[in-house]
Amino acid sequence: MASQDSVDHKYVYDFAEGNKELKDLLGGKGANLAEMTNLGLPVPPGFTITTVACKAYLETGREPDGLAGQIEAHLESLEREMGRKLGDPQDPLLVSVRSGAKFSMPGMMETVLNVGLNDRSVVGLSAQAGGNDRFAWDSYRRLIQMFGKTVCEVPGEEFEHALDEAKRAKGTQNDLDLDADDLRGLVDAYKKIFAKHTGREFPQEPREQLDLAIRAVFESWNAERAVVYRRQERIPADLGTAVNVVAMVFGNLGSDSGTGVAFTRDPGSGAQGIYGDYLANAQGEDVVAGIRNTVPLQELERIDKKSYDELLGYMARLEEHYKDLCDIEFTIERGKLWMLQTRVGKRTAAAAFVIAGQLVDEGLIDLDEALHRVNGAQLAQLMFPRFKLDHEFEAVAKGIGASPGAASGKVVFTSARAVELAAEGQAVILVRRETNPDDLNGMIAAQGILTSRGGKTSHAAVVARGMGKTCVSGADELDVNIPAKKFTVAGQTVSEGDIVSIDGTTGKVYLGQVPVMPSEVVQYFEGSLDPEHIDNALVRAVHRIMTHADARRRLAVRTNADTGADAARARRFGAEGIGLCRTEHMFLGDRRELVERLILARTDDERESALAALLPLQRDDFVEIFREMDGLPVTVRLIDPPLHEFLPPLEQLAVNVAVAQERGEDVAKEEALLAAVRRMHEENPMLGLRGVRLGLVIPGLFAMQVRAIAEAAVTVARGGAVAKPEIMVPLVGAVQELETVRAEAEKIIAEVVADSGVEVLIGTMIEVPRAALTAGQIAEAAQFFSFGTNDLTQMAWGFSRDDVEGAFFWRYLELGIFGISPFESIDREGVGRLVRIAAEEGRAARPELKLGVCGEHGGDPDSVHFFHEVGLDYVSCSPFRVPVARLEAGRAAVETDGSDSR
Repeated sequence: MASQDSVDHKYVYDFAEGNKELKDLLGGKGANLAEMTNLGLPVPPGFTITTVACKAYLETGREPDGLAGQIEAHLESLEREMGRKLGDPQDPLLVSVRSGAKFSMPGMMETVLNVGLNDRSVVGLSAQAGGNDRFAWDSYRRLIQMFGKTVCEVPGEEFEHALDEAKRAKGTQNDLDLDADDLRGLVDAYKKIFAKHTGREFPQEPREQLDLAIRAVFESWNAERAVVYRRQERIPADLGTAVNVVAMVFGNLGSDSGTGVAFTRDPGSGAQGIYGDYLANAQGEDVVAGIRNTVPLQELERIDKKSYDELLGYMARLEEHYKDLCDIEFTIERGKLWMLQTRVGKRTAAAAFVIAGQLVDEGLIDLDEALHRVNGAQLAQLMFPRFKLDHEFEAVAKGIGASPGAASGKVVFTSARAVELAAEGQAVILVRRETNPDDLNGMIAAQGILTSRGGKTSHAAVVARGMGKTCVSGADELDVNIPAKKFTVAGQTVSEGDIVSIDGTTGKVYLGQVPVMPSEVVQYFEGSLDPEHIDNALVRAVHRIMTHADARRRLAVRTNADTGADAARARRFGAEGIGLCRTEHMFLGDRRELVERLILARTDDERESALAALLPLQRDDFVEIFREMDGLPVTVRLIDPPLHEFLPPLEQLAVNVAVAQERGEDVAKEEALLAAVRRMHEENPMLGLRGVRLGLVIPGLFAMQVRAIAEAAVTVARGGAVAKPEIMVPLVGAVQELETVRAEAEKIIAEVVADSGVEVLIGTMIEVPRAALTAGQIAEAAQFFSFGTNDLTQMAWGFSRDDVEGAFFWRYLELGIFGISPFESIDREGVGRLVRIAAEEGRAARPELKLGVCGEHGGDPDSVHFFHEVGLDYVSCSPFRVPVARLEAGRAAVETDGSDSR
């Protein structure tokens, strides 16, 4: 990046030079500060150092040529505008240094406030504030604390302990009770902590403070918590962060000053109104850190009506300008309102749908844009259950419902413990006084987060909403004792390992496990709620957007279902057929004995007898499924796994036989079974005798299944329903395999269906890389392809899914080799390319070839967009993922094909 002509590159922009469209260059914060400046809102002046400069620094380990000079020029311009100089002992200019990436990453990167203070300028700051010594020394102690932790990696808890000790000496729990002398002593204590950990005195040169703070923000892009957050939110790792240098305005000047966060609508529910938090005599970090509990934003009308009225006017103007929910940070400095930030606000899944519908009603956006603003991950969250409460369950505490949902689990008090127990499969609730960015791993691992401090805009609340985690914040009835691993509430002690339940909608906290009930959204999809006749804004919004998604999408959505009950539920959820019916699931339970007979058969008669016994059972299964899917296609996959999977494990069977022999028992049958298992044993069964290979090696096996399918279809047709069976041959790697199976199947089908009017299609799964690469040949013998992306991923990567995810995927994710598991979201460059090749070459050979996907990726939102782009006809997924796939298919059509409804 730092090339020979980089000196001519523009790395720094004044706010007046940018706009909200320049997020790639100026980051979200910088672009929006520029936008507010150009709208004429009261924004403190400042400048933005671009993401290009950050990326150059991270690549080379040094600032790009020309950056220092540009910063100097813009700083001088800022000083002229403010009439003050950075660090001037008599009338100092102070600045904040803030991160700001393209995508919001709340609390994940660094901020340093009050840059420019030193032992001399702190006196000038006091004079500037009318002799307010307390304010000046409070600002200085904040700088040392933030600078030490952020820039020099001084342990933050040491500063906290010093603050707690100062309050204890004063006999108070409120930092506002510390006077100027107390804070002057705290500054001395902080300096000693800084020197102990850094080996140097706290820097007194203001420009050095500024330069080091800028570099710290650059480097925070690759901090562990930022990397974890990006991975969680699927934010690209190569974007870098901008740095915003802004003239300080002070909310900690006294009771006529303060700071707050406002939302133009409720980020939890989407309801219209006035939402936010305000904290008098505080700086902005106090609000998000939950140091003191805030008051509701409405209280500002009583405290400072002039500023309140101005704020409401700016909020309305910004929402109309951005055409969306806006998240706003502001400071009041002695009655003067300053706007410090705005962004399109993070919201809960429920709020996303409700707000999208409201904005359509208000004429600010159309339905295509509404569809663009929600996603399948949010819809999936809305389908989670909620608490089923009755008189037996009384809340022991009530905080702020910061991020909705119902979560129960064992109480843990540290991020590390949350990660540890979650790795063991245990549900946990992370309990803290307040969270901070270092708690991110624990927040990801936990089912929910509970804090005793903070509000709807605290760190816990904002991050939980972004991740879709249940969160209750500000439950100040809880006395949380982290070192003792317990909290007390309502006269009861809750220790680590005890179970609590939290309701992120109501903010209520319950002791013990609370039962859950289905969400209204699931009830709507199942048909038990009429969206046109209930007073439920969320269900009405979901119905409206889903209806539009169905109208816009090109991809059909089928389901993976093996029983009539699964098929019926999927149909209620909107499935347009079955894309995968796994016949091997029909051989479990009481039918294992028949499978054993088939495997142990030594003669043709024994084998045919076993197959004859299985035939009516399979036929009845198919009859039930075809009836449930009346008129819709049903793709039935012939048996796929190795037959020995239906038998006891070799080691276990050998031990059982040996023990029985030792006891003198008759084990003739068990010995025969053991011999069969040994005969069929494979070192790598997933690459052995399975799928089409079974059908070619075990005479009559596929024939029995084909006959059962055909006879079931005829039975259903004679009953007045419409059966549309599609027989899918698994694991084909060569066209000759499919041709052999198809020839036998067509004879049986012709014999069974006769004049019934039933049509049976024959196709194959594309799950072997060779099949994808020879798709043009295979299409000559196939009427449809269905991509089995699970096996295709295993074989393309050389991974055994059952083994590798727990063995080393965590390390691959940590190293950035994967952004996400290739079994979770389609690997577009590798596996996706195989899908694209097979689709293109298959359609070239047979233009009418039907294309679908039935692997787990069929319900993954990002993968659905890829399958739309490739030109598949349908995706298939589990019943509960059907609404998600429908929504994403609609979004894919709008985003890829453009809008025709505006």
